[in-house]
Parts: sequence; structure tokens; C-alpha cells
Amino acid sequence: MTKSHLTDADEEHFASDVPILWDNPAVGKIGNCMLERLEEIEKKYEDLELQLQDPNVVSDPAQLQRIGKARAEIEDIVPVIRKYRAVIEQIGDAEGMLNDPDMRELAQEELPVLKESKDEIENTLKLMLLPRDPNDEKSVIVEVRPAAGGDEAGLFASELFRMYLRYAERRKWKTEIIDLEEDGMGSISRVTFEIDARGAYSQLKFESGVHRVQRVPATESSGRTHTSTVTVAVMPEAQEVEVDIKEQDLEVTSFKSSSAGGQHMQKTESAIRIMHKPSGIVVSCQDERSSHQNKAKAMAVLRTKLYQAEQERMAKERGDLRKGLIGSGDRSEKIRTYNFPQSRITDHRIGMDMHNTVAFMDGDIQKLLDALIQSDQAARLAEAAGQ
Repeated sequence: MTKSHLTDADEEHFASDVPILWDNPAVGKIGNCMLERLEEIEKKYEDLELQLQDPNVVSDPAQLQRIGKARAEIEDIVPVIRKYRAVIEQIGDAEGMLNDPDMRELAQEELPVLKESKDEIENTLKLMLLPRDPNDEKSVIVEVRPAAGGDEAGLFASELFRMYLRYAERRKWKTEIIDLEEDGMGSISRVTFEIDARGAYSQLKFESGVHRVQRVPATESSGRTHTSTVTVAVMPEAQEVEVDIKEQDLEVTSFKSSSAGGQHMQKTESAIRIMHKPSGIVVSCQDERSSHQNKAKAMAVLRTKLYQAEQERMAKERGDLRKGLIGSGDRSEKIRTYNFPQSRITDHRIGMDMHNTVAFMDGDIQKLLDALIQSDQAARLAEAAGQ
């Protein structure tokens, strides 16, 4: 389920024999195929601009929204395309000046700078033309659960939960707890929460997997280092229109809240547990005062889990579930180690070390997230070049 800047309808509309207007030797390695795509995108943008000035479109809200959305999807790349064309023209002019004795020295000074700029813009364009993950703009639902390590795993699960909350706070993103089960002493047995922000999935999608912690627990009298693990699942939040859930497939039960801080729910069975019988998926919510609110939140989690499962199934059927540099995001895959005695965080997928566990656990994780995104982009560029 990937999406490029051009839809299937657009590909059909813009014929494959679009003339290459940038007939200039300076274009070089970018290739005719890519040039055609750039011209198609620019032509599409100009057509959409004209349509938005059409009185018939302006008077039709649905059509206006559709065309406005289509334009918004490509408006970021169009200025880059035009900048690239301008640099190509400047290189052509400078190369023409090499034959003029009076201008040769100036041209020789300008050409290296222009060619460096051209290469940078080409790399930017290649990244912008990569197929987009359709979920990148979505909010996320995150689950954090202790795995191996007993109480120490529960404590670290609580710390990872706080780390993501602090990261969201740094980004000024809205967060909301959906379900939280605490074991006391700061330990949790599981937490499900939402980060409601456009683009949250694009930043956090590589956090899914096994997070391993190595440290001396506070209860360890001999000073021996323990190793524990916590699983994290980051899922793009699904909308109702994306998942069809039949009421007869649900088994809904209510129960009393057991989480700390939820005393107002102890007297009534306002917490909700939902089982989706066809898939066996079970979700619950006990953070709201009313059963109606808890059911709405639980249904949001269920939709998201079903959407995630369907996407994984489709990807496997197509045979394109990449397990490259970043990995599949499977919860069984160990992705990172937090070594507290050495104040080192190691991401095993890209071999990157960071040295400040205190700052990292306080939500200062953007540098590593950026490195993961860049590594994924590099892998996809290499994959596209090899096709």
C-alpha cells in the first residue's frame, strides 16, 4: 500500500511519451525516466492550479476539496523541480562561456558550485519521488509491554512509556492514555496510549520491536547486571472507513478498573474489554469515567490492530515485506539495547551508539529517529536503483 506523487489515473492521463524539455547534456545521471516523472508532476500541478480557478470547481465543495488535496500532495516538490531546471540552465550557460576567452575564468569558478548544487537537488528529488508510506501522516497507537525479566522489565516498560510521553511533549504532540495496568512500585504490566499528531507514525514507526535493557536493578544487592526486555508496538491509527467491523463479531464485557489513579471507576464496572471473535484480538480501556467513552477508545484500538494485521497480510502476499536495514518492525526482533552502566544506547539495525542514557530516557531521541529514517531512505534508494 504505497503511494507515489502520481496516481494510476494520473499515469494514464499523462502519456508516457511526454517530451523531455530539459534537453541539456548537463542533466547527466538523473535519467530520462525520472525527468519524465518530474515533468508530469509539474504539468499536473499547473493543471490543478487552473482547475482551482474554475468557477464551477470553486462552487463545488467536494470537487474543490479533492483538487486541493491533489495539489497539496505535490506542491512541495514543484519548487524543487523548478530550482533544478534553473540550475541545469545555469550550467549550460556556464559551459557555453568556456569557449569565450573573456568569460572562461568566471565559468570555471561557477561550474563546480553549480554542479555541486545540481547533485544536492538531484538527491533531494530522488528522495521526494520515493513511494510514500500512506500511513506516514497518521497519528499512532502505541503498546508497551514487559517481556522477559520480571519486575525489572515492568520498571523499564514504565520508563520507556515515560520516554515516549516526554518525546511527544517536546514535539508539542497530544497524548492520551487508553489502558494502563500498574503492578506497583513504578512497574507496569502493559500500557496502551495514543499520540494524536499528524506525522507521528513517520517519526515513530521504527520503534516497534524488542528493547533490551542492561543494568543493575535497585533490588540487586550483589551489584550484578541484569538483562530484561520490553516489547513496543507502534501502529498507525485507523479510521472507521478503513476497517469494517461487524457488531456480531464482538464480545463486549465490562469490569471494574484496577489501575492506580482510577479510583473513581472502582464502584462501577465502567472499564470495557472487547474481543474480536474472528481474529481473537482482545482490547480494553479503563481510563475514562464512563463505559461509553471506554468502549469508543477500545474500538479505536481494535480498528488499529485489525488494520495493522491486514496490512501485514497484504504485504506478505505481495512478497514485498522488506526486512532490510531497518527490519520488519516485528515485536520479536531485538532492535535496541540500553546499557546503563556504560551510559550507551545501541540501535542494532544501523549500528549507531548514543552516549547519554539520562537525556535519551527523558525523550531526547530525535537524533536516533532521524538516523533510522535516513537509513531507510538510503536502503530504498539503493533498492530503486537496482531495479
